[in-house]
Amino acid sequence: MKTVLFITCNLKPKERSRSLTVADEFLKKYTELNPEDRIEVIDTYRDHIQRFDEDVLNGMEKLQGGMAFAALTSNEQVKLGKIWASAEKFAEADKYVFVTPMWNLNFPAELRMYLDTICVVGKTFIYTEKGPVGLLSGKGKKCLNIHATGGFYYGTPFDFSVPYLKALMKFIGVEDFSSIVIEGVDILPDRAAEFVAHAIERAKVEAAVF
Repeated sequence: MKTVLFITCNLKPKERSRSLTVADEFLKKYTELNPEDRIEVIDTYRDHIQRFDEDVLNGMEKLQGGMAFAALTSNEQVKLGKIWASAEKFAEADKYVFVTPMWNLNFPAELRMYLDTICVVGKTFIYTEKGPVGLLSGKGKKCLNIHATGGFYYGTPFDFSVPYLKALMKFIGVEDFSSIVIEGVDILPDRAAEFVAHAIERAKVEAAVF
């Protein structure tokens, strides 16, 4: 049995979200083919992701300086504990599906906050004399990004979303990365249904090999 983290960053309900619509079809096909796998949903808008704030940074600096965890303030302990738990949950999973929209050439801030919580020294990567090394490499982990944009940005100098996620996954050792990008749904609204339908067909194909 594999564990799949289904990570969403969508304010719209599924009926109004192109990325969620495609992701739902992916999930239906995937669960049909892998009924024993466990799907865990992380909603970065509604799950109260712990952001990196002053307490988190202060706590990290204290630990790096040799202070014991028990000596941290209660706020530092609670917030660091939440971030470590997020990183550990990510590290323990086998597969990851990110369902995202593009906002202003990137992901919404809530997803960026979540990504901060999974990039933790000692949990998903370490520093060495030769540079950082991802701790999730060599474990057969896979990542899929189902991403929707109003315009046509993928593969252009203005795309800081999918390439960023791919680089970040590689940084922590998840090198099997694929994406389904639903583009142009706002620029060409008369073809939006066509674009979504094409993405759904791709999602079903992806589900068979994911």
